[in-house]
Amino acid sequence: MYAIRGLRRLQPVAHRMFSKKTPSEVNIKTPSEVKSYPPTIKVYTRTGDKGTSALFTGERRGKNNAVFDALGTTDELSSMLGLAIAHLESTRASSLIPRLEIIQCLLQDVGSNIATPVDSASQTKLKRTRFDAQSVHCTNLEKWIDEMSEGLPVHRSFILPSGGLAASTLHVARTICRRSERLLVPLMSDIDKETFMFINRLSDFLFVAARWTAMQQQVTEKIYVHQQGRVTEFDK
Repeated sequence: MYAIRGLRRLQPVAHRMFSKKTPSEVNIKTPSEVKSYPPTIKVYTRTGDKGTSALFTGERRGKNNAVFDALGTTDELSSMLGLAIAHLESTRASSLIPRLEIIQCLLQDVGSNIATPVDSASQTKLKRTRFDAQSVHCTNLEKWIDEMSEGLPVHRSFILPSGGLAASTLHVARTICRRSERLLVPLMSDIDKETFMFINRLSDFLFVAARWTAMQQQVTEKIYVHQQGRVTEFDK
C-alpha cells in the first residue's frame, strides 16, 4: 500500500501544507506551492511478505483487517482524483484542479488518523495524527460546495453519472468516497470524529464538483427516466 508506506516520514510534511489558524484565517497551499519534500522512501520493505502490515503505532495486523480496508479505499479515492485531474487539464473546468490536489493531501492526513487507533496509540502519536480539530477542512468543503452550486441547473430528478469524461470520473470518485465512509463506520471509536465528517462532506463536494464540471464544459447531464411500462428501442 504505497500511499501508506513510509507514514512516519510523510505525515509531518503533509501537515506543514496547512497553517494552524482559525477557520476564517486558514491559508491552504496547493502541492505545487510547497517547497519541502519528504525524503526518498524505499518502495519495497519485505516486511509485508507474510500478509501483515504495520499501523503508525507499530502494531502489525493482517492486510485484510478493517483498518487496511479503510486505508486502501482512501488510497483508491486519491488515485481516482488523480485521474480526474488528468482529465481536467486544459479544459474549461481546470480551475477545480488545485482543490482536488488539496483534497488528495488531506486524504493522506485522513490515512494517518485511520492508521493510529485510539485504543493502542500513545498520546504523542494521537496528537501528531489529529485530524482537523477545528473542522477547518470540513468548513472549506462546505464553502466550496456553496460556491459551485451557484448557477447549477436545478435538478428535480436523479442525475445519472454523466457529463463528460472528467465529470464522470468525479462521479466514480464520489462512489469510492461513499464506500470509504461505509468502511469507516466500524472504526469510528478509533478515529477522530472530524475524519468521518470530512469523508461524509467530501462525497457531497464530489457530487457538486461533477455537476459543476459538466456545466463548465457545456456537456448535458443525463437524468433518470422511469422505465417500467416504457417501450424502448431494445424492446422493438
